[in-house]
Parts: sequence; structure tokens; C-alpha cells
Amino acid sequence: MKIKDILAPESMIMELKATNQEDAIKEMADLEVETGIVNNEDEFISAIWAREKESTTGIGDGIAMPHARNKSINKARVLFAKSKAGIDYNSLDGQPVYLFFMIAAPAGADNTHLEALAKLSSLLINPDLVEALKKAQTPEEVIQLFEDAEEKTDAEKKAEKEKPVVKSDRPLIVGVTACINGIAHTYMAQEALIKAGKKLGADVRIETNGSEGVKDQLTADEIKRAQGVIIASDKKVDMPRFDGKPLINRPVVDGINKPDELVEKILSGNANVYHADGQAGVQDNSGENTKQGFWGSVYKNLMNGVSHMLPFVIGGGILMAISFIVENYAGGPKSPAFIFLNNAGNMAFAFMVPILSGYIAESIGDLPALMPGFVGGFMATVYSGAYGGAYVANVVTNAKSPAGFLGGLASGFIAGYLVVGLKKLFAKLPKSLEGMKPMLIYPILSLLLVALIMYYIVNPIFSTINFGITSFLNQMGTGNLTVLTLILAAMMSIDMGGPFNKAAYVFASGAFANDPHSTVAAVMMAAVMVGGMVPPFATAIATTFFKNKFTADERRAGVTNWILGFSFITEGAIPFAAADAKHVIPSCIVGSAVGGALVGFWRIGVPAPHGGLWVSPLANHIVLYFVATIIGSIVAGVILGLWKKNIKQS
Repeated sequence: MKIKDILAPESMIMELKATNQEDAIKEMADLEVETGIVNNEDEFISAIWAREKESTTGIGDGIAMPHARNKSINKARVLFAKSKAGIDYNSLDGQPVYLFFMIAAPAGADNTHLEALAKLSSLLINPDLVEALKKAQTPEEVIQLFEDAEEKTDAEKKAEKEKPVVKSDRPLIVGVTACINGIAHTYMAQEALIKAGKKLGADVRIETNGSEGVKDQLTADEIKRAQGVIIASDKKVDMPRFDGKPLINRPVVDGINKPDELVEKILSGNANVYHADGQAGVQDNSGENTKQGFWGSVYKNLMNGVSHMLPFVIGGGILMAISFIVENYAGGPKSPAFIFLNNAGNMAFAFMVPILSGYIAESIGDLPALMPGFVGGFMATVYSGAYGGAYVANVVTNAKSPAGFLGGLASGFIAGYLVVGLKKLFAKLPKSLEGMKPMLIYPILSLLLVALIMYYIVNPIFSTINFGITSFLNQMGTGNLTVLTLILAAMMSIDMGGPFNKAAYVFASGAFANDPHSTVAAVMMAAVMVGGMVPPFATAIATTFFKNKFTADERRAGVTNWILGFSFITEGAIPFAAADAKHVIPSCIVGSAVGGALVGFWRIGVPAPHGGLWVSPLANHIVLYFVATIIGSIVAGVILGLWKKNIKQS
């Protein structure tokens, strides 16, 4: 497939009307809908903003490449747009953006489309092409410029392949490029590093980890011969194969914007030597980039565990919730349907803490830490310690006040850092014994140490703490419970999916996991769901009843948020918050806090970890569950509607 197949004259804006980032994205998205490329503008814009939250797509030198890949896109297309005055796009170099390439790829895009997108991205490294595009006057001229550049590049690659193979005396540098979505930045960084190598007298071989999977995979011989390694990646890369090599590890944008600097650092011998037995996850081995702070590292490792745990919580919790509906309305506790659904849900729930612990450990210590993390998490769920009982065949039934969710958190971090310590301890083991480490030393010693620590220290301590917290929550009076639910619900609206939102949800779901039959745990789950439903409902209310405060497109997006709110999908409010954070976020926090306080005051409990109003039949006070959600949403919606200025005044 050629680049011209993903470009089209009707998908070009030769002069953007927008003067800011939000309006530019909206203007381009409008055209994608008009031309039939996108079938759901709200979903598409949400995906674009989600990518911008990860890192800006304003790559510098006056170029931005906003992109998305999901089911709202009908076919692959690159929308080209220009701004004569330039737009502040929060670019990496702080400069205005003049050229926009909005890349849309369907969720099921085939390799031919992805290859064309990759080729287009790599061409934008050419400054002559970029300058010519800035001067182009018509869509046809833009397409011709890309066709000429593509033809020239293909001819150069063909000539390169046809050259006789001659052993090169030039130094070899290998590397890996990868970005979150793997559509554009991955291939731009690859092309930039290869060109920088040619300019500085080095051969550069780059492996890409993009949306097509791994391409141009490095061989063991190439790695062995390489003078050094450049990793320009925003996601996890297979690192142990580079053990003993000078290595630079930077974000993918540095591969695009600083390729000469990275190549020069390897050639000059100033890169630090990478050791696979060192601590995993340190992003910069050269010491120049800002390393993660302690709490940043803790949060990253915790989120790795939480992201793997959530499917077990949601899947198991919803099946358990459905089983309770069957028990209450269709057959009772002896119903085969109830027994089957309840057992299936409980089985998934049983894996929750081990999965959490295992993947926290894996994030810290890589694969060797996964097994001891799992076992430590399992021990946290089934037994309190060395005294008062013994492990038997049916450990769950015979457990004595397990350490639970908190013990699982502790076991994950303990297992991860134990493996990091073991790697450092055996770093100087003779090369002839290297194979023993992953197959014998790490599994045996890590399991033994984790089991001893969990058995004699963590479980006795955390089972006591867990029992105390559970007792405190269950005995909590209405006043204190109201304050707790107010705070939890408000946190759900602070960042709508970010650290505060996740912390509130994890706290409530952790209490629910410790005791799914706890009344207070059910109240906390109801509070976080009400708090998470308020933002989409609030924006839906405001766009419906205060129409003069919103554009036509925002009003259409508000209609979608009625459904998203009902389903406890807070992210439906993100585009509104991104466009007008100072009005949207405070309004939603107030409304969520009011809804959460009502949940605690009325002691509304929902024994399910997800589902929004769809699981209302499980609530102990079904009507009040709806009332708390409605009141919180109306408060937030009215505040937003009254506070926000008319669209013309804005």
C-alpha cells in the first residue's frame, strides 16, 4: 500500500481556523466525521486526548501527530492540516505547531495500512519535505510531495539492498524504538537514529516494537558486535539480551529530537554499561534524564499490579453480583444458577490478591519476581502466620484471619525487592554458572525467603491490622461513615481515572475483597460508583439544560454521557474537563462529594465492584441509590451550568 492510499484531498485543511489545541483537535475530528472516516466523534476525540495525556504528540519542529486507534474509526486515514500563524500545542520544544497529521487507524487495521502509516511517519524526519509541506498551497501538492519522497526513499532502500555485502569497518550501534500506540513515534525514532548514524559514521540497526508487532528484530550476533545500545521507548523492552553493553535508555521522543546526541554518546564511550542483574525499570542509564522519584516508582509498580488485578475484581465481582440477584429474585441459595455463578465469581476473586502481588513484584524485579510474588499473595489470602494452625489441603476453608489485600500489597513489594537484591548478590557469579540463576538460584531462594517473611512476619502483623481495620469499618457510626464516603466519592472526580481516582477505587475494592459480605464495604463500593457516575451525568445535565454554554458538538457529546454515566464510565467527562478544567472539575468534585455523603448517611450498600446503576437491583436501598446519584449529578450539573460563561462570551 502506498502513502497516497491513506491521504486524500477531502481530508486536508489547508488553513485551520482554530487558534488553540482543543479547537484544533475538534476541527480536525469534525472533518474526519464529515468524510466518513470516524463513526463516533466523541469516542474518537476521547481517544485522541487519552493519547495526549500519556505524552504530547507535538514532537517539535512545528509538527504534531495526534493519533488514535479504536473501533470508532472506519478506515485508516491521515488528515493533513496547516496553521499559518501556528498553534500552541504543548509541544516538546515549546514552539508553535504549523503542520498537523491526525492519524486514524481502525482497531482491526491490517499490516498494509500500518506499514503505510509507518512509512509516512518516517518521512517526516526529512526537513526538506517538512519545509516544502509548509509552503504547499493545495491538497494535490501535498500528496505529490509525499509521493515523490516515498519514491525516492524506496529507490534508496532498493539500491541499498542490491549493494554487494561488504564487511563494514564502521562501528555498529543497535537499538529498540517503541511508543504506547506504536503508530508514528516508533518509526520516526527509528528513521532519525539511522540517519544520525550515517551522518556520524556508524551503522545503526533499530528494532521496532510498533502496532504491527516486533519488526527488524535484532540478532544475537548483531548485539554481540554492537559498540552500544540505544533504547528509545515509552514501554517495556526485552532488556536482558543487552547485558554487558553500553546502553542509553530514553523516551521515544528523544530518539526523534536528539538522535545525534544519543549516537554520539555511544560512539564517544560515555554511556554506562547495562547489567541485567541491576534494578529493573531505571529509565536513564546515562544519568542525564530525570529518574523516577520514590513515590513515582511505588505508584508505577502498584498500578502494574492493579491493572492486572482489575479484570479479576470486575469479572468475579459482577458474576457474584448476578448470583445474588438470582438468589434474591429467582430461586434462592440452592438454585443451580446461583451456585454456579457464585462459585465462578468466587474463583476469580480468589486470584485477585495473588495477581496483585505477583505483578507488583514483576514490575520491580522482572520475570524472576513473578512466582514469589504470586505465592506471597496467595499466603496473604489463606493464613495468618506460624502460630495457631497449619496449612492443610483446604487452605481457604481453614484460614485464620488472613492478611488479605494489605498483606498482598506488602508481599508484592517484598518479593520484587528481594529478587532485585538477589540479582545484585549474585551479579559476580562466574559466567559458567550464569544459567543457574534463573533456573535454580532465584526461584528457590526467592520462594524460601518470601515464604519465611510472610509466614513469620507479614501475615501475623497484617492479619492483625486487617482484622482491626475490618472491625473498625464494620463498627463505624453514620457520621464517620458519611465523612469517609464523601472523601472517597470526591476523589473519584479529582482526576477522572488518574491516581486519586484509582486510589479511592482500590481502597474500596480492597475492603470489598477482604470481606464481600461486609455492609460497610458495600457502602464504600456504592460511594465510589456514585462518585464516578456524577461527572458524566453532570456534563450531560449541563449540556442539556444550559445549551448556550456549550457548542453543538459538546451538546452531542453530552447525550452520550447519559449512557456512560449509567454504566459507571467516568472517562466520558474527560473531554469536557480537558477543555475547561477550571469549571468542570471543581463542579464535579462538589457533586460527587454530595452524592457520596448521601450514600454514607443513608448507608446505601451495593455488593458489586462495578456496574453503576445496572447493578442497582443488588442495592439494599435501590431507590436511595438512584436518589443519591441523581442529587449529586444535579448539584454538579447546575453548578457547572451556572458557573460556565456563555459560549460567545468564552
